[in-house]
Amino acid sequence: MLDAFLDALIDSAKIIPFLFLTYLLMEYLEEKIEEKSKQKLKKAGHAGPIWGALIGAIPQCGFSAGAASLYAGRVISVGTLIAVFLSTSDEMLPILITAAVSPVVILKILGMKVIIGMVAGILVDFIYVHVLKRKEQEVDIHHFCEHEHCSCGQGILKPAIKHTLQIAAFIFVISFLLNYIVAIIGLERISESVLNKPIIGEMLAGLIGLIPNCGASVAITSLYLNGVMNYGTMMAGLLVSAGVGVMVLIKVNEDRKQNAVVIALMYGIGVLAGMIINLLGIVV
Repeated sequence: MLDAFLDALIDSAKIIPFLFLTYLLMEYLEEKIEEKSKQKLKKAGHAGPIWGALIGAIPQCGFSAGAASLYAGRVISVGTLIAVFLSTSDEMLPILITAAVSPVVILKILGMKVIIGMVAGILVDFIYVHVLKRKEQEVDIHHFCEHEHCSCGQGILKPAIKHTLQIAAFIFVISFLLNYIVAIIGLERISESVLNKPIIGEMLAGLIGLIPNCGASVAITSLYLNGVMNYGTMMAGLLVSAGVGVMVLIKVNEDRKQNAVVIALMYGIGVLAGMIINLLGIVV
């Protein structure tokens, strides 16, 4: 246990400088382009899911929460919201960068999320409007600044330090648990765990992804990097993992039935996509 603790502590400490630089850049991007991104979504019209998937993939700290607020005000469609949620990388990107994963592999993972987000968002809007014959009710909306990733008025340094320490703590806990389990059970037996079993693995990863905080994507990405999850299972979890977006949606959107439908759609699409990826044998 002591060895597992020390190894996890050392590994976590090593990546703190890289995490900090990554989050500093993300905070800078968010400060510069988040409002422009929101305005683009507002004006996107029928192309909303396309822009939603593209903007969601940009490394911003909390755009999924902003999209949830826009949807609560009926500024964007349900398909656009789904596209943003599915393409949002949350904490996946910083973890992959600090783990020195090839830029080509990172782009392939992000590209897959964007494509799935676009296609799913367009299909959801088509079914909603042309099959179910429903029309979104338009209401007024004010901008929200009440979620854990918001850096309003704080500059970029303080939020970057906060996020770095939060994620480093998550990584330490997950690394410690994995190291301890590996020491007791063995890596080979762990790699054959239920997370790599067809159907069950994707469904379980999707449930992990539904946890409405950054720890979900940290855990999923770390499990993939440690060989506990395969690519399709990881994608199932990361597609569902929209960070605090789901939590903000529940908080600001009064229609509980609507919230349940959005969450169910996101979970179903993410799990199904993961199953198809594994069935086709797609790897990166």
